[in-house]
Amino acid sequence: MSYARALRQRCDDAAPTFATAFLPGTTTGCQMTGRAVEELWYGVSRLTVPIPPVREFQAQYEAAVPRVPLDAMTELVSRKSRWAEMRQLIDRAAPHGFLICFRNDVHPVMALAGDNAACVSYLMGNHIIAERMFRHDPRVMLYALLHTAIWEDSDGHGWFTTDQPSTLFASFRVPEIAEVGVDLDRKLAALLAYLEVPVPDGLRT
Repeated sequence: MSYARALRQRCDDAAPTFATAFLPGTTTGCQMTGRAVEELWYGVSRLTVPIPPVREFQAQYEAAVPRVPLDAMTELVSRKSRWAEMRQLIDRAAPHGFLICFRNDVHPVMALAGDNAACVSYLMGNHIIAERMFRHDPRVMLYALLHTAIWEDSDGHGWFTTDQPSTLFASFRVPEIAEVGVDLDRKLAALLAYLEVPVPDGLRT
């Protein structure tokens, strides 16, 4: 039997399938058995708000959301420190609850093709908050670093775009994860308010 056929047989034999195992009210937590395949459609709310000129807002955003203290974190991991020490480090480093783990200023590359719009994309998150979801389902790390983008349109107007956290994490159908997603909505709303840009109604929970 070919590998592909054997894999298909494993999926056909799976009972219950992963999709039915996560129907609301049936169970929570990560129930993957190694025998099931999941295909799950879910909706996400993408939020876009007007901002000051891109480079001006970029400086404000990066001041409010500092870079992750990677060297200090690596030291704690190498020393096998207590989780409480990691919590203290992250809490000190993230005044508004988020840290930048990755930044990609795409303008220099895109300009080579004649695309002159400024655009900087980020991954921002908080390891302590992520752990509250990770313990229930490690797949949350697909989204636990939130994608954000600061960009300008063809008229030169600046915008900030991100996906609403609660709509991402509700897709896992685990109440404890969904609760953290709502908490992230509130933290994102507070960050936008601090940066003095409009807060979408969807974040006002």
